[in-house]
This record gives sequence, C-alpha cells and structure tokens, in this order.
Amino acid sequence: MECHEDFISYLDSDTSLKILECLDDPADLVRVTCVSRSLRQSVIANGLCKQLCLRMFPQLSRVAFVVELNEQGGKQHAEVGSSNSMEWLVLQREHRVFSYLSKALMSSVAMNCIAKTIGASSTDNFPQESIDHTLEPRDVIGGRYSYWSSNGQSNPNVPETLTYELVSQICLITEINIRPFEAYFQLGSPIYSASSVRFKMGHPKASLDAVDDELFVWTYTSPEFPMSQENKLQTFKLPEPVLCIGGILQIELLGRVQRQEMDGLLYICVSHVQVLGGSLSPPFNVEILQPSGIFVLKRDQLASEEPKIVRDIRRLVTILQARGAGVLEWDQDDDDIYDSDPEYAL
Repeated sequence: MECHEDFISYLDSDTSLKILECLDDPADLVRVTCVSRSLRQSVIANGLCKQLCLRMFPQLSRVAFVVELNEQGGKQHAEVGSSNSMEWLVLQREHRVFSYLSKALMSSVAMNCIAKTIGASSTDNFPQESIDHTLEPRDVIGGRYSYWSSNGQSNPNVPETLTYELVSQICLITEINIRPFEAYFQLGSPIYSASSVRFKMGHPKASLDAVDDELFVWTYTSPEFPMSQENKLQTFKLPEPVLCIGGILQIELLGRVQRQEMDGLLYICVSHVQVLGGSLSPPFNVEILQPSGIFVLKRDQLASEEPKIVRDIRRLVTILQARGAGVLEWDQDDDDIYDSDPEYAL
C-alpha cells in the first residue's frame, strides 16, 4: 500500500489499450486521465474518447476534423513545431472536443426539437390544412380545427412526407410523437392515420426552396413503426438515440387506411408532431462540406467553459421550458469529474 507506482507502466501497450477499450462510459475515460500521466497519454494517443463517441453514435463517423474556437471567436491554431508535436496537439484537441461532446450527449435535456416546418409532400386545402398546424398541440384554434391533410388518393400505398427543420444543426433525437387527426365534423368521426411511419434525418444539399428528396442527404433512416388508428399522441421511440447532423427530419407516412365518405378517396391527416431530444448548440456546431457530405465539428470554448452555476441554471430553465417532457439522466457528479481534470478546469 505504500507503493504508489503506476501499474500501467508494467504492461505492454497492447494489453493496457485492451483494458482501456473496455470502458464504455465517457466519464470513466475522463476519470482515467486524472489517475496518472501515462494513462492520460495512452487515452489521448489512441483517441479513446473519439472511438467511444463513434461506437455510441455512428453518425460521427462523417467527422472530417474538429475545430476549437477561442474566447475571441477565432479558430484555435496549433503552435509551430516538429511534426510530432503538431500531431500531439491535434490529438489533444480531438480528446478535448470529444470528451466535452460525450459529456453533452450524456447530459442533454429532453425538449421538443422542432424549430419550424419545411413542407409536406401534398396538402389538400392550403393554408387551412397546412403542415404548420402540426406544431400546435391544441385541436381547435380560433374556432377552427387544427391539422394537416394530404391530398386524396385511390391507391392506399401512396406515401406522404412531412419535413421539419430542427432547433440546431446538431441534435440528439430519442423519439418522435405523432397524433393522427380525428374528423369530428364527419359522420362516424373517422381517424385519418397512416398504417406505419418511418423517420429520416440528415442535411440539405443546397437551398430549401422546395420539398424534394433531391435537396436532402439522409444519413439515418429508422425502422418502420406500425401506427394505430387512435386519436392520441403516439410515441415512436428510436432503437437508439440518434445524432441528427444537419438539422433536418422527415416523417414518412406509409399506407392509407381511412377513406373519406364524401369523395371515396383515402387521406392521411396529422394533428400534432413532437420531436423529442436535445440540442447540442451551443457549444457545439457543425459545418457540412459540400458535396462530400462530411462535416467539421466545432466547439466554442467560451460556451463550453461558462461557470458551473450558470450551467446549472441554464439546465433548470430548459427543464422548466420543456412543457412536461421527461429529462434525460444528469449526474451532477459527472460535472465535477470533468472540472477536476486540469485539462477541463474552468
């Protein structure tokens, strides 16, 4: 017990690396870097924080490189020196960025991440039945029913899409909630749901002047979820949380089940849509590199390194504004772990 030597120094590099790769909690990796200099160098040199983030969120595999912004808002440049020192500075920067990113991913607060609508594949009566109405949770506004309606079709297999812009270009999405519309004003109060739904996330290719698949690059497509013909907010939880890079989400409504008695055509109508998750901006942002679709991950140091009490108040305000949405787990002790490392000290 009187010996305080680092046991890692007695292991060969492959063995120590295999041990460290067994860690599956980002906070544990940060703890390891506080134990000894050799452990810290091993974690940074092997990019273990980046590897763990990639395992948790495969969408990060499209990161070309990372950039840190200093307090003046400019890019942080490496100092002049040997190629080895330059490489080490790059590894240190990646370690810092992905460490803070993993912390942000694990402590995100659940909120509705829709910023605005982009468009629908079709609309029966515009603007009375436009996609904009799906952002409103109330059934009736100003004495009028609030919902989106597709055009009528005789073929039940004709799909529809609703496309939204999220609150930032980098969001962690956990579930999408949809309430089909029940037409109380029609005989029998029919519910115009779809048979199933599927979700796509990605980024625009160019402008968003029109809704067309050619304008978007989809980097994630969910499994297909069955939809019930019920007038309630139906929850579609993703198999794993998804990092939406580019800030675009599209809902595919597949299969028509309800025929309108007036014209005999099949419609899909949606009353309300929620996209639950958390925004990572600030302090993180992305820059999509066209036409490759790879992106630059940017971290704003000034936003990352605000005083701890300010972070706590910001989280509390976000929780209070979440309109009853659940809160992802936040362990205050993990904040202390990051702050205890001189690399992360405020």
